[in-house]
Amino acid sequence: MRCAAFRRLPPLAVLTLGGCAMNGAPSFPVVGAYFPAWMICGLIGVAVAVVLRVMFVITGVDAVLSLRLFTYVALGTVAALLVWMVVFGP
Repeated sequence: MRCAAFRRLPPLAVLTLGGCAMNGAPSFPVVGAYFPAWMICGLIGVAVAVVLRVMFVITGVDAVLSLRLFTYVALGTVAALLVWMVVFGP
């Protein structure tokens, strides 16, 4: 019974490790240091969420929102993921 389990292990490992590559993570040189791309996308997402909050407060939309924290976190996440897909996507 143990031999059958070990025979299935290599194909399972190939399926789970198929996306791994030795290229390294995408990073940008910023002021002499290399920052990971996900961190830059996250900072852009936070900035977009702050700008949208200011715009929502000015236009009065913020007063209508019932789940403000969830809304702004979701907007920031969507912005960060969109930046990631546009810059690093397939």
